[in-house]
Amino acid sequence: MSKIKIGISSCLLGEKVRFNGGHKHSSVCTKELAKYFQFKSVCPEMGIGLGVPRKPIRLVGETQQPRAVGVDDSSIDVTDKLKAFAKKTIPQLHDISGYIFIKGSPSCGVFRVKVYRENGMPNEKPGSGIFAKAVMENFPLLPVEEAGRLSDPVLKENFINRVFAYNAWQQLIQGDFKISDLTGFHSRYKYTLMSHDSEACLKLGRMLANRGKIAIEELAQSYIELFMQTLSCKATRKTNTNVLMHMQGYLKNKLDRKQTESLCEVIEQYRVGILPIIVPISLLKGFFHSHPNKYMQEQAFLQPYPEDLSLRNRI
Repeated sequence: MSKIKIGISSCLLGEKVRFNGGHKHSSVCTKELAKYFQFKSVCPEMGIGLGVPRKPIRLVGETQQPRAVGVDDSSIDVTDKLKAFAKKTIPQLHDISGYIFIKGSPSCGVFRVKVYRENGMPNEKPGSGIFAKAVMENFPLLPVEEAGRLSDPVLKENFINRVFAYNAWQQLIQGDFKISDLTGFHSRYKYTLMSHDSEACLKLGRMLANRGKIAIEELAQSYIELFMQTLSCKATRKTNTNVLMHMQGYLKNKLDRKQTESLCEVIEQYRVGILPIIVPISLLKGFFHSHPNKYMQEQAFLQPYPEDLSLRNRI
């Protein structure tokens, strides 16, 4: 398969572009994800000519519209330069399927970036880096994450799942596409959606079934907005167990008593936290291999991304 294009903060690839001449190399990105992702490296602060090493900057002012000014010299203000760089760079990111940012950066941080008051004290509400915020505003459906949060197995799996799903959508809508393409996509992701929010899954199904005379482009936009919003919600053991039990229903009258008991036991052990989800999923895939069911075998839930990423071994 072709590598999926992903935006990334340059320092995470080991590039020495930090204000102090260092980097924030992420082995998760360069060793685990590089096999499947083609990284588009961006460092806004280098992009506006600040150089290395350089005087550090921070966010100051209102949380929603902060200024990027020097930590030691507040007369240094690079806000407009960062915004101009974003305006120039964002069109070059039109084909990415996700973005991994660096934590806490006044240019590239996503969550809980400190924004200071004029008196030097931090605001109660944090903000986002100026470049990162521009990317998210221009690509509101784009899966984004901070590298540090990828050490959390649940957050990591959720992000990678969204990236592969969004990339599948991007490929689907290239050129002409028909309503059957949309319904086929929804069919493949039905149980994935159910594992995140069963009500949203039903709503998306009704959206396609009761489309009326709405233009397909408008329908597709409404669909993918709710689709990505749904996938951003974390699946739980409870919601995943519900999906596993639904899938088990397709094996009714196919398995003998011992096999049925074994599958039920494994699903229950997952539900109570004894086993990771990869165990019942592997068992289901084996049974569907022995008892083929085209609908089940096409479900993205059973394999949303390459198995050797090993994301489900710890959740």
